[in-house]
Amino acid sequence: MVAIILCILAFGTCYWAGKRSLGRGLVALLVFGYFYGILRANILATFSHFIFDAGLVGLYLSPTWRSKIAAEHKRSRAAKVWVAILVLWPLLLLAMPFQPLLVSLVGLRGNVFFIPLLLLGSRLRQKDLLELSAGVAILDLIAVGFAAAEYVLGVPRFYPQNVVTLIIYASIDAGPGFFRIPAIFTSAHAFGATMVATIPYLMGLWTSGEKPWHRVVALASMGAAMVGVLMSATRVNFVFGCVMVTIFVFTAKVQRKHRILFLFIIGIMAATALTNVRFQRFKSLGDTESVSERLAGSVNRNFWEILEDYPMGNGLGGGGTSIPYFLQGEVRNPIGMENEYARILSEQGVVGLLIWLAFVGWLVGRFPIAFARGPDATCRRIVWCLCLFSFGTAWIGTGLLTSIPATLFLMLGSGWTTVPPASPAATPRKRRPGLREQTPAYASAIR
Repeated sequence: MVAIILCILAFGTCYWAGKRSLGRGLVALLVFGYFYGILRANILATFSHFIFDAGLVGLYLSPTWRSKIAAEHKRSRAAKVWVAILVLWPLLLLAMPFQPLLVSLVGLRGNVFFIPLLLLGSRLRQKDLLELSAGVAILDLIAVGFAAAEYVLGVPRFYPQNVVTLIIYASIDAGPGFFRIPAIFTSAHAFGATMVATIPYLMGLWTSGEKPWHRVVALASMGAAMVGVLMSATRVNFVFGCVMVTIFVFTAKVQRKHRILFLFIIGIMAATALTNVRFQRFKSLGDTESVSERLAGSVNRNFWEILEDYPMGNGLGGGGTSIPYFLQGEVRNPIGMENEYARILSEQGVVGLLIWLAFVGWLVGRFPIAFARGPDATCRRIVWCLCLFSFGTAWIGTGLLTSIPATLFLMLGSGWTTVPPASPAATPRKRRPGLREQTPAYASAIR
């Protein structure tokens, strides 16, 4: 019953916030996305798996982001085309009897549910971006606060051991006998990925925030997010974070004192990592033999067998796309592989894989637009680079298209950075109640 109430609350809140503005709707959705992991772990019910889904549906149905301005439709035309292409093929596969209907529906969710966020990202305006960044800054501080409590009190105090926390209890390699910290997310990797995904928005808020508290909160949140990446003990997210920091230091146009302050924070983070064994899992990247074995397993193992045995795919859900525990026994010929592109191949076949590779190629070709000048230029270029890094490393892991809420940032950022920056003239102005629009005929009548 509690899970059902939370689903209704998520739907209503996101719909109401989305009616006010796209930025507020996204922040409301992220509240449920951030707390989704810890809620699902402690409310072991079928509907607890759909709390975030209900919120996302509410945001999709809210009318505010559906602009009626012709210029906005023109800007987002390419995003509309890709949304249609990426959604159409899985919908066609749904009609094929590869998997039971319930498994296929869950697989459909994993393959298409986040895709419309591309269109929402293409409609982001500067005001929406500011609201999103400020909300993310506060949520990051809350998440890292929970992570600190887990660091001191222990992860089991917050996450009971059950069927949905298996991955958390299997991740005891952050130092001798210590858990990787999941904070309030489904896993430590989801925690680290979300912290990394938010850093570009925090950088943008810090450099171009409109109010003094924006800059203060953004700076505090950047430091907290970097600590969160270390707490999660996830190596790929550590690499992503280092790359983004490097891009920011060498490309951002900020005052010298701000650059020095930023480097000072980085120095503190480095000193913290080097003096705490629980933050040093990234050092295993120096073990070339172990890294080579991991990469070889992700790239080569079973990929060509899947291509040969299932050229049309094993059906939606057949590759293990976030199948809940109560449906895992229903999957026919389950295929497991730690490679997102192999997962797409196993579920959508060769056609689906080629569609996604074409989309990544299109994303790369939008380089001139992603690096266009504007008030949010620094944030745009770093978000675009992060999207490319995410797609470029998807062959060494899974969950790229199903991680909550990291996938939201991926698809939103892909949509935002691949359309020209919104013109101020395209932003609709609010009319005061009781005022009529002055058409030429009305204007001549009142003169």
